[in-house]
Amino acid sequence: MRKDYWGYAKDEQLDNEALIKEQYSGIRPAPGYPACPDHTEKGTLFQLLDPEAREMEAGRSGVFLTEHYAMFPAAAVSGWYFAHPQAQYFAVGKVDKDQVASYTARKGQDLSVTERWLAPNLGYDN
Repeated sequence: MRKDYWGYAKDEQLDNEALIKEQYSGIRPAPGYPACPDHTEKGTLFQLLDPEAREMEAGRSGVFLTEHYAMFPAAAVSGWYFAHPQAQYFAVGKVDKDQVASYTARKGQDLSVTERWLAPNLGYDN
């Protein structure tokens, strides 16, 4: 992605082990992981990118979301790519009820939905 589409780090020569150890510049935080614990954000990505329509146009994607926001095929990945050399991974800590209420309002969904998807990150009992 970084080399072929962005033209970033064209001279970078990393083998699979170096890639697994994330020895490249930039980050790819993804929905459902510590920096972005809400899996439902994959729905936003899919609305923007519409991979199912692109599959019909280009005949090559085959990627879709299940009703539980798992990607299929299982080897598929998604995320936001930040190529800046100072970008660093981070984790979202415990989220308090006022933060969950604000997030729920901005997403326009029921509180129970937000609490379900953020359950491991809740800083309170629901």
